[in-house]
Amino acid sequence: MSKNETLLLIAATVGVTVVLLRRFLVRRRQAERRTADQENQREAERLAAAEAARREAQRREAEEEAQREAERLAAVETARREAERREAEEEAQREAERLAAAEAARREAERREAEEEARREAERLAAAEAARREAERREAEEEARREAERLVAAEMARREAERLAAEEEARQEAERLAAAETARREAAQIAADEEARRQEAEAAQGRVREAVEPAAGVTAKPPEQTVVMVADDSKVVRVKTSRLLTAHKYQVLTAEDGLDAARQIENSLPDVLITDVDMPGLDGFQLVRQLRSNPRTANIPIIMVTSDNDVLRSEAVASGVDVVLGKPYPEEQLIAHIQKLVIDAKGG
Repeated sequence: MSKNETLLLIAATVGVTVVLLRRFLVRRRQAERRTADQENQREAERLAAAEAARREAQRREAEEEAQREAERLAAVETARREAERREAEEEAQREAERLAAAEAARREAERREAEEEARREAERLAAAEAARREAERREAEEEARREAERLVAAEMARREAERLAAEEEARQEAERLAAAETARREAAQIAADEEARRQEAEAAQGRVREAVEPAAGVTAKPPEQTVVMVADDSKVVRVKTSRLLTAHKYQVLTAEDGLDAARQIENSLPDVLITDVDMPGLDGFQLVRQLRSNPRTANIPIIMVTSDNDVLRSEAVASGVDVVLGKPYPEEQLIAHIQKLVIDAKGG
């Protein structure tokens, strides 16, 4: 082979080598660029992931910080409200203590004022008593002086006074004896009146026994079926009379006054009415007249309890009262009159 061919071959080889080297370098550069691009992409992705992680960490940190802040604010608000509640309670307690102290101070001031007033009143009374005693002492001294001046004339006046005193004593003794005699006569009259009432009660019981004889042909309503109304504004009288009637087996209604009795009688008729005279609203006379003017209640037997006065007795009879009892009356007499009135009503 010639030298030129060798050179040509070397040149061709070098050219091919250069081309191949260039291709290799290009490919390597391309591979390096791709590797760099991939590395840059991975770095970018890493950085993006790191940024995302950082942002997520910041978000979580912000959320946690916000939650911690919210919890702190809630705790602060709770503490503030608790402090306000305690402050309000303490204020209320202080106000209550202040009011209690003020009330105690007011009461203490009132007590001291009352004590001071009592002390001043005691001093005034003591001064008044001292002045009165001084006036009495001076009056006594003046009287003694005047008496001393009258000593000469007093002896004769004393004798005259003794004579007059003896006459006055005799007069008073006569009046005392006369008053004693009057009292004795009044006591005898009262005893006679009491005896007359007792005899009248016995006579009434006798008349009742005669009225219930089988020959009369009338059967009396038993006490258990007999309704007696007691109208009196005195609770003591109502209770006492109710106990008496209940002890004799009667059914008892009570009315506090005439109006109460009239209202009850409108709803249910009693068999017998016992009424007082002096009652508020509607007195005994007005109640009797009202009942007698109503055909439905006109025939109710009525017993009126009043003072032993002829005028009141006459007015009671004129009003339509069946029986008038004077105060005080024997209990047996009241029971006897009730029995007789029930029998008379049955017979009628």
